[in-house]
Amino acid sequence: MSQTSIPPLLQTRGLIKTHHGEGGPVHAVRGVDLTVRPGEFVAVTGPSGAGKSTLLHLLGGLQRPDSGSVRLDGEATEGYSEARWAVERRRSIGIVFQFFNLVSSLSVADNVELPALLAGTPTKQARAERERLLAELGLTAKARSMPGELSGGEQQRVALARALVNQPRLLLADEPAGSLDSKGTREVMRLLTRFHQRGQTIVLVTHDARLASAADRVISFFDGRVTDDADLDEGASSSRSVGPASVVELQD
Repeated sequence: MSQTSIPPLLQTRGLIKTHHGEGGPVHAVRGVDLTVRPGEFVAVTGPSGAGKSTLLHLLGGLQRPDSGSVRLDGEATEGYSEARWAVERRRSIGIVFQFFNLVSSLSVADNVELPALLAGTPTKQARAERERLLAELGLTAKARSMPGELSGGEQQRVALARALVNQPRLLLADEPAGSLDSKGTREVMRLLTRFHQRGQTIVLVTHDARLASAADRVISFFDGRVTDDADLDEGASSSRSVGPASVVELQD
């Protein structure tokens, strides 16, 4: 089966989002069509203010579009309530943020385990998955530490473990190395690559070319629109420019 014949995991059509503030309207996302298939690692790159983070928030239900649609596994989400989106984020969508968003009053172990418990996972199973992830990410010795006692790179690894504890179908990462030094950036890149190689679907927003190079598909985003979509295949790439109303599809 060719990649293009695999049903999309995530699909948007005509996605529009405008922010309204004292300085007037800001057209953050302008008619974006996007298709992401299972197992893809897609990096969305572009300058600050291009609308990348807004796009990611729309994909994860953290914001609602003004118009257009988001479909998960072929299911329309327009009718999702906030509670339904919260369930999807617990069970199917893991999210990693630039500033970690860890619960400062909970230990590392409890931060990682919490999403599993909220999703209804039995305590024994949640603990086993937590311990597996902490071991894989080199954090076992930090399990009882508080987030404030960790370095930035360690906090981001905890955030990644928390996002993956429920084995989500989709991982969304919003500038996950934006607060890290070069060493931390390399570590995040290595971990994302490792999980992608195991089949994890990832959509990454970044302005860092090093992180983007870990993806197998890179989308350029500017002024709220997709301006280019390139598939990277063992060092070779195929690229085509797309207009604001064009469908973004994975190429063979």
